[in-house]
Amino acid sequence: MAKLFWQSLLAVPAALGAAVAFSGSAIAAEAATPLVSDFDQDSVQLAQITSVSELTDVLPSDWAFQALQSLVENYGCIQGYPDRTFRGQRSLTRFEFAAGLNSCLDVIATLIAQSGIDPDDLATIRRLQEEFQAELATLRGRVDALEAETATLRAQQFSTTTKLVGQADMHLVTPIDVITQEAGTSFSGRARLNFDSSFTGNDRLRIRLQSGNGNAISGGNIEEPNVGLLQGLANASTSDAGNQLSDDYNVALDDFYYQFPVGSRLTVTASGRGLQGDDWVTSTIVPFDGPSVADAGGPQFYDAGGSSTNGPGVGVSFALTDNIVFDAGYTAGGPGAFTPNVGIFAATSQSYIGQLSFLSDGFLDAGIAYLHSDQSANYNGVAGAVDTYAGLLNLDFGRFFVAGHGAYTNYNGGNDFSWTAGLGINDFLAEGAQLGVYGGQLPQLLGADNNPTLIEGYFEIPFNQFLTITPAVIYGDLNSTAADDEIGLWGAIRATFRF
Repeated sequence: MAKLFWQSLLAVPAALGAAVAFSGSAIAAEAATPLVSDFDQDSVQLAQITSVSELTDVLPSDWAFQALQSLVENYGCIQGYPDRTFRGQRSLTRFEFAAGLNSCLDVIATLIAQSGIDPDDLATIRRLQEEFQAELATLRGRVDALEAETATLRAQQFSTTTKLVGQADMHLVTPIDVITQEAGTSFSGRARLNFDSSFTGNDRLRIRLQSGNGNAISGGNIEEPNVGLLQGLANASTSDAGNQLSDDYNVALDDFYYQFPVGSRLTVTASGRGLQGDDWVTSTIVPFDGPSVADAGGPQFYDAGGSSTNGPGVGVSFALTDNIVFDAGYTAGGPGAFTPNVGIFAATSQSYIGQLSFLSDGFLDAGIAYLHSDQSANYNGVAGAVDTYAGLLNLDFGRFFVAGHGAYTNYNGGNDFSWTAGLGINDFLAEGAQLGVYGGQLPQLLGADNNPTLIEGYFEIPFNQFLTITPAVIYGDLNSTAADDEIGLWGAIRATFRF
């Protein structure tokens, strides 16, 4: 009698085993959960079997064969389909689970009815309960503590819709052989806090607070580093055209926009501040944009032809195919964009961009871009319309890449051609690291006689998910006819903290 009782207890995990046998096959198949209405209700009409060999699609080599054999031959609580198949590679429906569980529960009920419950068995169960009472109490306490901690986190959480993301960049720049104004080692820093909110799971409202100071390797104008002909550092306080409010560690609202999808291929962005030029495009193509320490790593034609100040705007990104993306954006600058008597579309400084990009997971990434700005004083110190036509290219050979860009600009009083080219090695000496060298001629910014030349070699080293160190050597030549010795060579190191 005791034997039958223990068999009934063993049938409980056996019944659970039946569920595992069903659901395990579903996991292996990685099938999506369908709706109940999608199932053929005839599939629930199962047939009792007496031997696992009656299931024509179950083989001894299957990983669950022994479990099925035990459930069928020892307990008789596994049923097959009318065609004598088990269909172990498809998802388990709730109907089928109920049918299989009911069959095993019938076996348990029969065993208990036949055997009754022996007093010795009850004593054994009580002894086991007492023996593991401390462990059960500890487990119960941990669950209660976890529930209390979860309730506290929910009550005190920052927001149910907003995620706080921060980045801090610190630079040390040492002049090696430069113009006389830059004789000492300098420091520059920038800190950003991004408040990213999502209300649907696919949209994003970003509010960015930024503060910083310093932008070494300016080249030609130390008192106003943002207008230096070599354009300074990429992650410094004033490297982006039009965003100059973060100097001297004054906190400013740097980005303010809302981005949302329309259908599966179109994304719309409405900006109150902070977006222009390459901010409107999906990719700048060249891999130097981001890892490079000098701002020239991000193609500077995006900034040179943009608005002199950064105001509201709107942009769209449309995926024509899985690899071809068209981006367009409009930015209004100047104080008139924020006043009703002038308005956004009559602001003193306006710019717009269109870019068609081919982005692959393989060998070739390429793009063509057009930028136009009105009343811009950024280009060669001349106010007026500026039109820029550019091409970008990246050839990825696996472990290394070759990339660059060229940009032709027509402005009020002349034209200009700027370019960069270089190569890089991914995973150099460490996973995730990048060694890169690039150079070229920069746009003729603010009264330059010729295009400044800049060459940079950098080594981006991610130490962990929070800290990245990037040492670099930067060479710059203003190519000015006024002074042949306006040449600079700097050593720089950047530490980037993300949190």
